[in-house]
Amino acid sequence: MTTAHLKWLSYITCLVMFLALFGGAVVTKTGSGLECGNEWPLCHGKLIPAYTLGSLIEYTHRLFSGFAGLLSLASMFAFWRYARQHKDLLTYALLTLLFVIVQGGMGALAVVRSQSAAVMALHMGFSLIAFASSLMLALGTKRWHESAGLEDAAGASVSRGFRNLTWFTALYSYIVVYIGAYVSHTDSQGGCSGWPLCNGKWIPELSGGVGIVFTHRVAAALLFVLTAILGHLAFWRYTEIPELRKLGVAAVTLCLLQVFSGAAVVHTLYNDKLYIFAALSHIVLIAGLFGILSYMSVRVWQLSMNNK
Repeated sequence: MTTAHLKWLSYITCLVMFLALFGGAVVTKTGSGLECGNEWPLCHGKLIPAYTLGSLIEYTHRLFSGFAGLLSLASMFAFWRYARQHKDLLTYALLTLLFVIVQGGMGALAVVRSQSAAVMALHMGFSLIAFASSLMLALGTKRWHESAGLEDAAGASVSRGFRNLTWFTALYSYIVVYIGAYVSHTDSQGGCSGWPLCNGKWIPELSGGVGIVFTHRVAAALLFVLTAILGHLAFWRYTEIPELRKLGVAAVTLCLLQVFSGAAVVHTLYNDKLYIFAALSHIVLIAGLFGILSYMSVRVWQLSMNNK
């Protein structure tokens, strides 16, 4: 199997993993999680359920999740067989397989036995890690195929401070995602009316859903500040590393769009059709941001090794 074949396999795996993540978000936002009853993998005792919109959404998500599992297994085997010397790519493939299994298991348990909002938010978090791992696999394989790592050989490096900032921002973005998922699974979206003010105040009374939503807003604002600083440093300090500059620009762009999509979620809360579009856009953007920050974290670690 050539590098071109591995590249396209990683692309397809990433795409299907994204569709599984997106499908899970659609299930949550449309309340279709139990449209197949408390049965898994069957739906109302059937392999192919009777047509209802809710069951179609839930069952389609199950199919994509299963397909994602098969592709992640195929990717793991292919990269172990043909690219085992590239430890980073093999690690990405392993993480993709591991977390797609974990999130799939949690999804099945959520159907068979109802789970708390905290556990369901964690399910979303594991799905995000599975997608981020597949995105890192796709970007890493693309870089390998196109020999884009020549700047490493030339001795380009990043400082320990920049490396640590990247790691912290990536980890913190995951925490923000978890809080956002918790908002959704506790049905707290309506806790704050208006944006950027919350119920007409900069600091509202922090109780119930209001406190949950406001915590998410503050956490998201801090994430934007961290991402903006990271992107600024990547673009202006490391001009000799084009890949890092592109990642920095992508991270800032996605984070900015994420802020706007969050505002759109608030302003469309009582318009069902527009709300679904805004909420799904919100999830897609944070998934892309977390994936970019995760890959950036690995790249700055690799580049920081040139300091030694």
